[in-house]
Amino acid sequence: MAPTDPQIEAPSRIEPCFVEQPQAELLDLLTELPAAARLLGARLHPRTAASLAKLVRVMNCYYSNLIEGHNTRPLDIERALANDLDTDQARRNLQIEARAHIHLQEKIDADHAAGKLPDPVTVDFIQSLHREFYRDAPEAMLHITGAGRDFVMTPGEFRNQPEHEVAVGRHVPPSSAAVAPFMAYFADRYAFSRQSPALRILALPAAHHRLNYIHPFPDGNGRVSRLMSHAMALKAGIGDHGLWSISRGLARGLESSSEYKSMMDHADTPRQGALDGRGNLSLTALSEFSIWFLKVCLDQVRFMSQLFDIDGLTERLRAYPGNLGLRPEAATLLVEIFYRGEIARGEATVITGLGERTARTLLSDLLKDGNISSVSEKSAVYLSFPMEKRDMLFPRLFAG
Repeated sequence: MAPTDPQIEAPSRIEPCFVEQPQAELLDLLTELPAAARLLGARLHPRTAASLAKLVRVMNCYYSNLIEGHNTRPLDIERALANDLDTDQARRNLQIEARAHIHLQEKIDADHAAGKLPDPVTVDFIQSLHREFYRDAPEAMLHITGAGRDFVMTPGEFRNQPEHEVAVGRHVPPSSAAVAPFMAYFADRYAFSRQSPALRILALPAAHHRLNYIHPFPDGNGRVSRLMSHAMALKAGIGDHGLWSISRGLARGLESSSEYKSMMDHADTPRQGALDGRGNLSLTALSEFSIWFLKVCLDQVRFMSQLFDIDGLTERLRAYPGNLGLRPEAATLLVEIFYRGEIARGEATVITGLGERTARTLLSDLLKDGNISSVSEKSAVYLSFPMEKRDMLFPRLFAG
């Protein structure tokens, strides 16, 4: 079927947009996922949770890159955040992308915390994700070539030119001329303002697939869809302040890292007869994709709940200083900061039982190694989790 065929140029081509009568397994997930998300981080001090969320952003970026076939090391990502970019252009470009991803997710998290996060399925929001992600990209990263194409992509701009036509495997997305009406239809069908809490969660996998199905941008659609899904999860009440990562789940799958690609392809399946819904695409395939996607989300929420469990994390914090060759009193100090979120510097003497000079030296050592941070030289200190020591406190976090 040619891309200009009227049937595939009609925005209703993305129907069904919802599983309107979910089966029992899907209904169970709509109950289990928000319940599990409410428990994640529930006992953490907000300041400690914020520090952990910073680590999760790096993890989310790492796995999003992995999905794109880019194995960017966590330490390289952390270097990028400090504007320490590699001299090798290819690695430098990956760092620029990683930095943009984390800064953008940080803004999404901050906007949500402040009650300012807009509806994440609107055309304006989706275009802003793409525009901000590529805002600092060098022209070479925006240069699209291959398959008869040679042009420079404009950040935030939908496909709208003949040279923007694209095929994704067996799937032929709408033509460039049809992208705008498709995206208007998408935004209307998934508008959060009209959805119940359960339907917002049910929209998460469907919108994730349908956005990629439309393929609105010449490049960067996968990254934008994962950032949109992150925002949708927050808006749906299951994001738990950014303490779990959709990208980690999609990159790892439930049993295999190949599942994401195969399940996305499966959701492209056309309607299979009169008993397979009433839309252009298969309702059965959308239901199966939705079950898989929400199972992945639940698996990640449960994994992070175990990792951030107060009892287990406290135990690892107590053992942590010994592995670094620090004084044993450092463990007492770190655990106290963990529970309280932050402490005034002068409290280190009382907490550790050390003399003032020794306690000050211990604080200095912890600050130097990045185990604690502060806004200024005299302000309170709080936990920060240095990337190079992540495996001691958070085993399997960045396992491939």
